[in-house]
Amino acid sequence: MKEPPRQSKFHFPKITFGTIIDGYLVKKFIPPFFLTFFLCLLIILMQFLWKYVDDLVGKGLEWYLILELLFYASATFVSLALPLAVLLSSLMTFGNLGEKYEIVAMKSAGISVMRLMRPLAFIAILITAFSFWFSESVVPVANVKLRTLLYEIREQKPTLSISEGVFYDGLGDYTIRIGKKNRDNERIEDVLIYDHSKHQGNVTGTYAKRGTMTMTPDKKHFILTLYDGYFWDETRSEGGDNSSLPFFFAKFDQQYMRIDLSSFEMQKVDESFFKSSNKSMKMKELSRKLDTMAVYLDDLKGSLGRKYFDQSSFYQMAGVSNPDFQIKADVKPFPDLQTLPIDKRLQIMDMASMKIKGSIAQIQPSNDIFTIDQETMYLYEIEWHRKIVMPLACLLFFFIGAPLGTIIRKGGIGVPLVVTVVFFAFYFVISIIGEKMAKSGDLTVWIGMWLSTFILAPIGVFLTYKATNDSAVLSPDAYDNLFKKIKQFFHKKHENTATLS
Repeated sequence: MKEPPRQSKFHFPKITFGTIIDGYLVKKFIPPFFLTFFLCLLIILMQFLWKYVDDLVGKGLEWYLILELLFYASATFVSLALPLAVLLSSLMTFGNLGEKYEIVAMKSAGISVMRLMRPLAFIAILITAFSFWFSESVVPVANVKLRTLLYEIREQKPTLSISEGVFYDGLGDYTIRIGKKNRDNERIEDVLIYDHSKHQGNVTGTYAKRGTMTMTPDKKHFILTLYDGYFWDETRSEGGDNSSLPFFFAKFDQQYMRIDLSSFEMQKVDESFFKSSNKSMKMKELSRKLDTMAVYLDDLKGSLGRKYFDQSSFYQMAGVSNPDFQIKADVKPFPDLQTLPIDKRLQIMDMASMKIKGSIAQIQPSNDIFTIDQETMYLYEIEWHRKIVMPLACLLFFFIGAPLGTIIRKGGIGVPLVVTVVFFAFYFVISIIGEKMAKSGDLTVWIGMWLSTFILAPIGVFLTYKATNDSAVLSPDAYDNLFKKIKQFFHKKHENTATLS
């Protein structure tokens, strides 16, 4: 008898047509996404370099410091580059599928547009979750590192670069002018040096016909070896030994000068100084900061009101010394100014004006402090909402790019790039307007930060609806047919008019 076939321990998943389509769509989406992400990140990084180029040029920074700066800066731009990448890659993916009539073939097989969008929508949700985690965990740390490094670079002095015929005053108490430098950048001629350590002007100087300039291996000292020159000192001290001989002059054949360059080294800064910034906090820290600032502003507002607007303050400003004084309904509190002589009226008006100006002068400093603290609170609240709005923009742009690519049916990089720039510029402008209005207090912070989302979300719903219903709202062929019909209508109307005439 034959043995029955053995049952395999391993059960392979059944591969269906839908699973193959899902894998195919993911493979089409992933390469353009990473390509566009790094491209967008590079563009934003170039903008960052242009912004801080003045702080970087001439500092003689090591290559690893430049790379470290770019690394931290790129980490802070990830949340901005991800929505751009999602929008452009989804447009390219569905545009290519539409241009090659693959979407038509899938529809004919009974697969709807919503079913096609489902696997990539799941990918967009994962990207959204990653963006939120990154902005919550990595961006605050990167912001602290970036701000600390930028501060250190800004405070660093420019590198030692002495040009011919120019007085260079970057050596502390010394100012040096070199008439000529040889190609080796060490041998020099016609050297003039002023010593300003006594803070009396150009009273102490050294001149040499030739010399050499070098730096110690650790680059902490600048060595000048001067030949065939002279030294003079015009310093005159009150009551000193040289008061009768104010001018000192001496010749030399060779002289050494050693100048300390420790001030050119990059000074390390404590990172804790930048951890209280709104961009360097997590959402929990921002929430605690907002609660603390809200209590503080309420106390400040209450003390301001109690100080200047309570009953006793009103009586003092009105000139009533008795706090039990009450104004009766049938008695006028003040006489009619028209019944008083002109000099009395002017005196009363001057006193009232002086009291008002004095009250304003007392109130203004406290009001300015309250305004500044309130604007600072707005910044922390804006950053709290930004940590939600920017990741959510990834999902929002997917539901704009995917249906738009299905409708336009144009692949490649040209048309999707133009559409991406238009939509993202629209989103960015609205975001900037809302954020500025939120900072100034003209708009509630949450409305200002969510304004762009509120405006683009209906557009995404509209485009998704049109794509699932095979609408030709943005199809070039539909507009060509519409223009042809309009042209035929006016042509027939013209022929009818000509026939009647």
